[in-house]
Amino acid sequence: MSSVANKTSDAANSNSGRVERHKLADRLYHWIMALAVVSLMTTAFLPILGIKFEWVTIHWISGIILALCVAFHMIRALGWQDKWLMIIDARDLSNGVRILKRSLGQASPAPVKPGKYNGLQKLYHLGVAFFILALIGSGILMLMKIDTPFWKRNPYFLDDGDWGLVYTVHGFGAMFMVSMVMIHVYFAIRPDEWHLTRSMFRGWMTRKEYQDHHEASRWQASDQK
Repeated sequence: MSSVANKTSDAANSNSGRVERHKLADRLYHWIMALAVVSLMTTAFLPILGIKFEWVTIHWISGIILALCVAFHMIRALGWQDKWLMIIDARDLSNGVRILKRSLGQASPAPVKPGKYNGLQKLYHLGVAFFILALIGSGILMLMKIDTPFWKRNPYFLDDGDWGLVYTVHGFGAMFMVSMVMIHVYFAIRPDEWHLTRSMFRGWMTRKEYQDHHEASRWQASDQK
């Protein structure tokens, strides 16, 4: 009886407790970046819809905040975090093929559990990184056309053709980022993704959620302190 009780106790302990998913610094980065993106989208598109206000100063300051957030994230990711957790690998590709086949009604093994991030999350991250960097790069150049407390405008920094390319990149990047934000919000409010959404607020998920959704050999998470 004692051995059965011990096994039951061990099983209960393995399913209890909390697993850290996001540190406070990463959560603060996420929400500050989110606010900056919402501010940029609001100041970019409301004037186009006919809602007039002094948007330029708010827009460029929000852009600087976004650039600083991205710089912080890149330094932290490359210096202090496991960057390989976000790299698409062979198992992610295999899972993608399995999911596609099962979606088309073809026989295929079930996808295996991912590490900290699944293949679609990694692909989404890659897409956001591309568009964000394009927006920041073109936005920094566009700052040359406005006066700020730190520098005077220089509209002749580039010729007309180059400015046209800069505006095109910035415009397309903004349009794509609207779509990326919509995708992000959609998955964040899906009931089957709530354990991930909650972890971005509180920093942790339950050990059972960790065991149900993640492969321990691919993401060796630590207990919440």
